[in-house]
Amino acid sequence: QVQLVESGGGLVQAGGSLRLSCAASGFSFSSYTMAWFRQAPGKEHEFVTAISRTGGDPDYTDSVKGRFTISRDNAKNTAYLQMNSLNPEDTAVYFCAVRRSWVIARRFNEYDYWGQGTQVTVSS
Repeated sequence: QVQLVESGGGLVQAGGSLRLSCAASGFSFSSYTMAWFRQAPGKEHEFVTAISRTGGDPDYTDSVKGRFTISRDNAKNTAYLQMNSLNPEDTAVYFCAVRRSWVIARRFNEYDYWGQGTQVTVSS
């Protein structure tokens, strides 16, 4: 059974940091490209960042470049999202997702599996 479980969300003040984790099980994690998306209330899923199967070639949406860092540890079947210099516009539910392709994609429906999400709230 495929599972992706996010953790690490919470409430943080503007300028603060959080580190999200995505624990994968039930499939060959190292064979999947991995991404983070977020969804704010009333909005569509927004691409945040993605990383290749080997952990290279990260892709970031412009609004998080220089603040967020994606990484993965295939030995632990876990991916991470380090988020620094958070601002209220980063408030959303954050989802991890994987796709059985070496090509990084930016659309939520191009991914094969998704987690349930973890809430990130940034207060001003």
